[in-house]
Amino acid sequence: GVKDGRWTVLQLVEALGFCLENTDPRTRGRGIQLLSQVLLQCYSLLQEKEVLHLVLFYESRLQDHHLVIPSVLQGLRALSMCEVLSPGLAVSVLKAIFQEVHVQSLMQLDRHTVYSIITNFMSTREEELKGLGADFTFGFIQVMDGEKDPRNLLVAFQIVRDLIAKDYALGPFVEELFEVTSCYFPVDFTPPPNDPHGIQREDLILSLRAVLASTPQFAEFLLPLLIEKLDSELQSAKLDSLQTLTACCAIYGQKELQEFLPSLWSSLRREVFQTASEKIETECLAALHALSACLSRSVLSSDSEDLLDSFLSSILQDCRHHLCEPDMKLVWPSAKLLQAAAGASLRTYHRITRSVLPLLLEQYTKHTQSSQRRTILEMLLGFLELQQKWGHVEEDESTLLSLQAPVCSVVFSALTDPSVQLQLVGIKALTVLGSLQGFLSSSDLELIVDHLIRLTLHEEDSQSSEAAMEAAGSLAPTYPKVFSGRMVPRLEQELQSGPPLRCVSSSELEESYHSHRSLQQRCLQALAAVSTHTSIVRETVPVLLQHLQKVQKGTEARNTQDMVSVCQSLHRVALQCQQDAEGCWYFHQTVVPCLLAMAVQAAMQESTHTLLGKALLEEEVLAAMIPVISAATTHLSPELAAQSVSHVVPLFLDGEVSFLPQNSFPCSFQPFGDGECLEAQRRLVALLMAFVCSLPRDVAIPQQEYLLRELLALSCSCNCPFTATTAAKCFAGLVNKHPAGQQLDEILQLAVNRMEPGLAEGPHRTQALTLLLWVTKALVLRYHPLSSCLTDKLLVLLGDTELGPAAADGFSLLMAESPDVLHKGCHADVRIMFRQRFFTDNVPKLVQGFHGAGPDVKANYLKGLSHVLNHLPKPVLVTELPTLLSLLLEALSCSDRVVQLSTLSCLHPLLLEAPQIMSLHVDTLVTKFLNLTSSPAMAVRIAALRCAHALTSLPTTVLLPYKGRVIRALAKPLDDKKRLVRKEAVAARGEWFLLGSPGR
Repeated sequence: GVKDGRWTVLQLVEALGFCLENTDPRTRGRGIQLLSQVLLQCYSLLQEKEVLHLVLFYESRLQDHHLVIPSVLQGLRALSMCEVLSPGLAVSVLKAIFQEVHVQSLMQLDRHTVYSIITNFMSTREEELKGLGADFTFGFIQVMDGEKDPRNLLVAFQIVRDLIAKDYALGPFVEELFEVTSCYFPVDFTPPPNDPHGIQREDLILSLRAVLASTPQFAEFLLPLLIEKLDSELQSAKLDSLQTLTACCAIYGQKELQEFLPSLWSSLRREVFQTASEKIETECLAALHALSACLSRSVLSSDSEDLLDSFLSSILQDCRHHLCEPDMKLVWPSAKLLQAAAGASLRTYHRITRSVLPLLLEQYTKHTQSSQRRTILEMLLGFLELQQKWGHVEEDESTLLSLQAPVCSVVFSALTDPSVQLQLVGIKALTVLGSLQGFLSSSDLELIVDHLIRLTLHEEDSQSSEAAMEAAGSLAPTYPKVFSGRMVPRLEQELQSGPPLRCVSSSELEESYHSHRSLQQRCLQALAAVSTHTSIVRETVPVLLQHLQKVQKGTEARNTQDMVSVCQSLHRVALQCQQDAEGCWYFHQTVVPCLLAMAVQAAMQESTHTLLGKALLEEEVLAAMIPVISAATTHLSPELAAQSVSHVVPLFLDGEVSFLPQNSFPCSFQPFGDGECLEAQRRLVALLMAFVCSLPRDVAIPQQEYLLRELLALSCSCNCPFTATTAAKCFAGLVNKHPAGQQLDEILQLAVNRMEPGLAEGPHRTQALTLLLWVTKALVLRYHPLSSCLTDKLLVLLGDTELGPAAADGFSLLMAESPDVLHKGCHADVRIMFRQRFFTDNVPKLVQGFHGAGPDVKANYLKGLSHVLNHLPKPVLVTELPTLLSLLLEALSCSDRVVQLSTLSCLHPLLLEAPQIMSLHVDTLVTKFLNLTSSPAMAVRIAALRCAHALTSLPTTVLLPYKGRVIRALAKPLDDKKRLVRKEAVAARGEWFLLGSPGR
């Protein structure tokens, strides 16, 4: 009635008169409870005069019997949310609560109501409450004092934060407010099991920390408390204290810290020097960093002591001498403390490095052992990396600039040391020095490049060589002229040089040849690594292409691997160019036509029975060229991609070779033509696939329908498996991106019409199955309606004795990420959760097919199922586990090794993530796993041992009856002839031995 306007609240009060004035407190309580419940729903409808009368009524009831108070507070909470509350009433209500209610004697919910009333008034009546001055703060302290419930504490801590943040008067009650909150520090709270409120210990810690670190006024009370807790034995208290100190430093100044700095430094130093906990060490270093930053921010007055300088002097005094002992245990803790302080500000960096860097350089020269030098150089590297934070090296202040010559000398000496580990640190230091603007002279840069070339090409250890290549790649964008003018020509020269000829014996000749090939491999890798700037790419790409052409003209058997190596280098360059539009387009228009021209030339020569260039048509080489062309295409702008596609597609459809370099070929290029002599040309469809399947979706492909028909015909009729598969993949990639509509429907119907007779009989059943798999994948990814029809055809083929095993393996293809087509990187249409949808639609059919299949094809269904489950997100798999586990256990008995291996890899994570469900089948699992540890296949033995190891994550009480049996059975694989098997057996048996031990 009140909501509808038929009654006013005052009329309701009159109607409740008998209850509200009853002498029985329970009856009065029920009357006020009813009124309060109405107010909580109707407070927004009240008039100002009604609110006034209700407030006065409720205030008077605060003196009533304790049974009535909870309902009174609910009513006041409703009134505290009224917008028409008259000025002064908020203060009146709070005064009444402070004076009449002993809050901590109330139940948790009623205490929470009081905090809600205060919160409501603070958000809407701030100025009125501030008029109370410090009395409001004192009143709240009384309300909160003794609170223990975590739900209420979160609200109370928020109120304290608001008191401080909104500048309420604390008056003489700063210490009382600190005491009433700091009594909870450090937080010691463990949520009860199945807690519906979801409050975690971390919530309380962060909320309390926000209070303690909210005002410098708490400093004189808080800092002694933090020092006390730091000196305690409780690790959680130490961590909380350190994190709170770090938070406080954000708002403190010199004045707050001055008195406590010696004690704080003493505690931090002790913890870093003595602790075995990495967490505590990390937090100590963060706190020292924060302290140094805080002191750096403080503005110095003319008559005040420079606290930062004296604080840093203490740190240097206690840590510096340890740096002279590179073999002693305190050298690294001291270095970390110095670096933590030095990283706080530019001023602290200059102050610390002025004292430490000359010492480190002196120590490096003094010590001759590589291990000691490595330790010293790693410390030096830490300080060099800090300089990166401040950017340009300032001439007037920088200690580093004044020590340029000795620093470079130390780093260069490390690069020539026999110790690989020292070389690696030296290479890191070299990279950091190169990143410091204005630090290196031109002669230093040339020397750096020379060192990198030497390490890259001639250092025996591959770690140093690879690190030098990475360093060259990171420095090249900063100094492109030096690298393109000095490093690239040297690499080109080494690449073009032949093997030494002065060899006496055939073994020396062979060794010399291997050495030369290894050098060439490194040259290729280095050319790719250094290609991190467009101007360098313009130098390296022609060198790589020239070498590829040179290798193509050779006739040696090793040419295939050499070509693959060049393509791998080109692929790396392509990836590095992708984020730079200019470099990407240069690479594309230079490399793609060149690769196509070389491939077409080789195919023509194959057609005319010439041996030259034959290696280029090897599957391995074409497979290496695919990612090069793909990476060169995926990041093109639509305009440039359209320009390129207008040349490449006519090349394959019409033989239009005019855009290719060196385009005088002995015959026409017809990759889709008939005849055995064109078999080599047809193989190049792989390169077409790499290009068109990597184009952005909005790029129109000329003659697309004609191209699709040609690809479809080739995939179904070609006798070469490589060509048929690439044609099928190309067809699928285009279908996946094709806009929905009549044209797509016609193409798909044409594909189905070609596949169905091909699958039924004839010499090309395998090709038809390959096409079916790839087209199905293309449609599954984009949720096309036809995908379910094609998947059903696959399910039927599982019952085929000839194609069944291949169809089962096809389920892996459908679910797995494809490396060259049909993935997001090449702009394919991939919908989220397609795997889950495929699982939901098809696993029931697989299970049904398994139960109805004959014994000779049951394994096909198990294999298909295990492939689907293997690629399913584990959380989804866990939810479906109860219905599928019996089938998975049956799959372990299958004689097919692929099924066994796939099922084991599926079960392994489930043992760790769903131990309760798996423990119901422990007897079967133990038996199956132990049987498979004797499998003829090494991979199956390893997987079975890993699963036997994972069994130990099941409840101990379930496993104990099997402990002796498993330990005895695992003794046999300890003598396995394969080291990897023995390694897994040792790990598994060890865990079973420890099963049930104390502390496990």
